[in-house]
Amino acid sequence: MGWTDERVSTLKRLWLEGLSASQIAKQLGGVTRNAVIGKVHRLGLSGRATPSQPARPVFKPQRLARPAAPAPQPVRRAVAVAAPPSEPLVRRVEEPGSATVLTLGAHMCKWPIGDPSSDGFSFCGRRTGEDGPYCNEHARVAYQPAVKKSGRSGPSDLARSLRRYI
Repeated sequence: MGWTDERVSTLKRLWLEGLSASQIAKQLGGVTRNAVIGKVHRLGLSGRATPSQPARPVFKPQRLARPAAPAPQPVRRAVAVAAPPSEPLVRRVEEPGSATVLTLGAHMCKWPIGDPSSDGFSFCGRRTGEDGPYCNEHARVAYQPAVKKSGRSGPSDLARSLRRYI
């Protein structure tokens, strides 16, 4: 269907009223949204009286403010230690395996405990050492000291290995 003078004037009026190209195409009938956009550009109708409005109101769910969550504390169990009867002394011991992915904090041991595909999977959760992601006990397991190679090593060994390739 062609662009008659009547259709062009209707297009101009609807465009200046702020209707979208899709809405104008529906009202004119027989043209697509892209055809309306092309005709608008050829006519030089860039400005609008008001911006196009959606046909129905857009539902935006109300965003609730996130409460500031306190840093998760590892679960601790009180253990009585032998002390003089005058002063009872209670010592707290951190329970390993008490942290989950959701409760794991920045300074908590990230040593995995159990099978990741099972429901009982957790992390150690004790306080980390000076450096690294593990507590002192798990750091000793994770970071083994380098073992020197037995046998000969040094400059003569390097010269011997290079002679093989020369």
